[in-house]
Amino acid sequence: MSKLVPPHGSDTINELALSGDALTAELARAQSLPKITCSSREEGDIVMLGIGGFNPLDGFMGKADWKGVCDNMTMTNGLFWPIPVTLSTNDENVKADDEVAIVSGKSGNILATMQVTEKYSIDKAHECETVFKTTEDAHPGVVMVMAQGEYNLAGPIKVLSDGGFPAKFGDLYMTPAETRAYFDNKGWKTIAAFQTRNPMHRSHEYLAKIAVEICDGVMIHSVLGGLKAGDIPADVRSEAISVLIDNYFVDNTILQSGYPLDMRYAGPREALLHALFRQNYGCSHLIVGRDHAGVDDYYGPFDAHNIFDEIPSDALVTQPLKIDWTFWCHECGGMSSMKTCPHEAKDRVLLSGTKVRKMLSDGEDLPEEFSRPEVAKVLQAYYASIKDEDKVEIKLSGHSAK
Repeated sequence: MSKLVPPHGSDTINELALSGDALTAELARAQSLPKITCSSREEGDIVMLGIGGFNPLDGFMGKADWKGVCDNMTMTNGLFWPIPVTLSTNDENVKADDEVAIVSGKSGNILATMQVTEKYSIDKAHECETVFKTTEDAHPGVVMVMAQGEYNLAGPIKVLSDGGFPAKFGDLYMTPAETRAYFDNKGWKTIAAFQTRNPMHRSHEYLAKIAVEICDGVMIHSVLGGLKAGDIPADVRSEAISVLIDNYFVDNTILQSGYPLDMRYAGPREALLHALFRQNYGCSHLIVGRDHAGVDDYYGPFDAHNIFDEIPSDALVTQPLKIDWTFWCHECGGMSSMKTCPHEAKDRVLLSGTKVRKMLSDGEDLPEEFSRPEVAKVLQAYYASIKDEDKVEIKLSGHSAK
């Protein structure tokens, strides 16, 4: 019997994806249904629902659940949930009790069918203020919410597509059932998830190695969905992480995998969502470092630490591994943190993914205090391949500018 943490809100993983004859029949039926086109963020949510990553949800949230999640991080049935999972449209003709097919805005493929139980409007600014703590249109999460359609549609879905993630990413893409089977096979009971949308610099490596000392293993879990302009693509990131694992970690302590969501850049709230769905993947802990899932200076460096102390103790089984600001210290001669280094600021090299991307984009070499040479080589090759007209200016602000 598995000794992993239970899924969130239930005893088993609820996968909404159909297969075999049921999939064939539903795809044929979906051709004749009214079509609703979804955004990239919504497509990632559909795929996540299909594989049980958003267990125990059976579809998109209604207005009461949307409001409860925004205001109290709780659905009407009492289930803890930190960020709304909704589907929007501008279609005036769709109404409650209709069946619709949900179509990818990127590929045009049918992703799911949905029994509409409710059609409602929301206060988008209220969602932004509660979830992101801002309504500024410079925040990429705010942009996503404000771009949603006029109406939200609620109801259970049947998922008919994997979004192309297995074909594109191969073994890197793993479902909760697959990671749980992997952990059981290894005999791991305690697993720390390391969330990343960046290649791993020296601070990231240090965080993962702290977790290896505490847990049976670490899952380096990368975003495979949409990112913001200037972020490093998943295939490049995966290659850079692979060379780091191969050269600087003990065998059979690390699993690298990926998941299909777009980043929301919701800082503290997204840290909670990351812990929630990592529970579904079988992880007992989530590594939470400085400015987890943040963007620019919208959140304090340790707001994502503090929010775990503000939720009910039974909200999540998966717990945070809170780790202080980490850096290279010249006097210590290696990686340290605010809790372990007694030296002054002038002796410290503060690292961030943004700083690494900025230096690479500007054609600068990465010092050994920033990156392992094998990792730097992969990243330098990627940035050298970008045409000047395709480059995105990367600005240092907030915590990254220090």
